[in-house]
Amino acid sequence: MLATPGTLPPAAQDARWAYETKQDGQRVMVYLPGDGSVLLRARSGEDITAAYPELRPLGGALGTAPAILDGEVLALDEQGRADFQLLQSRMGLAHAPARAARRAARVPVHLVLFDVPYLRQPRLALPYARRRELLAELGLAGPHWSTPAAVTGHGAEALRATREHGLEGLVCKRLDSRYEPGVRSRAWIKIRNMRGEDVIIGGWLPGKGRLTGLPGAVLVGQRAGGRLRYVGGVGTGWNETERVELAALLRAAATDVCPFDPVPSVSGARWVLPRLVGEVGYSTRTRAGMLRQPSWLRLRPDLTPEESAADLPEDLG
Repeated sequence: MLATPGTLPPAAQDARWAYETKQDGQRVMVYLPGDGSVLLRARSGEDITAAYPELRPLGGALGTAPAILDGEVLALDEQGRADFQLLQSRMGLAHAPARAARRAARVPVHLVLFDVPYLRQPRLALPYARRRELLAELGLAGPHWSTPAAVTGHGAEALRATREHGLEGLVCKRLDSRYEPGVRSRAWIKIRNMRGEDVIIGGWLPGKGRLTGLPGAVLVGQRAGGRLRYVGGVGTGWNETERVELAALLRAAATDVCPFDPVPSVSGARWVLPRLVGEVGYSTRTRAGMLRQPSWLRLRPDLTPEESAADLPEDLG
């Protein structure tokens, strides 16, 4: 079952919803046949069990009771927050069990569980609130897995808490909703926390198809130690008029010299003088300072590159 992007439910309906932290990991379905084994499948249906050997003991956690659990595999940073970049070093090792075992010793994962579509029998028709009760009663807490509690009501406070703690966002789940496999349902709503910062445009990539002659993406940077550091490409967030206006500004600023230091390896890049400042929204940063899931918000003609607050955090510079 998948969540639909949206906003908080109306305040008058707040008590009809539960709120869970949106995790930045790999979604998995956990199959426990009751014989001591465990099978993990990704959203694609791929068997990824071998990629996460530390989760094998979960196979015996429920004894002989067969179950299917819904959850997310995370890699946690030193502050205990999910770090997708860390997790990427574990993903894709399902067909290399020896490498997966070595990597597990250095970057262990943690599985958070949040639903139980099957327990001895199908539970799809049960309301979310009852499925959550069943899941809690299983007492699944181990060295590499847990069942974080959901909060009923208080959605605004829950969302604010995720922002204050630098978490990815919130998932709102209607208490009376049934489990709909493979459906992107309005009964589950996801809210992603986006952060906003000023960036300096240093280049662009030509668009294709209907965007031929227009920028398909802009290449942006932020200052660090007196140089302009590349922090990513932004390809969404404009309407057609804004993209045409931006194209004219980029052509007027064209240069043969890359303004980024070091020069990023971006095939087909067109460089511009670093004089245009924009504001972008993004979900989080990689440890190298790159923006994850950036989206264009607006140009900042009121700011020069020197005036903009476009400085990388010191520990990322």
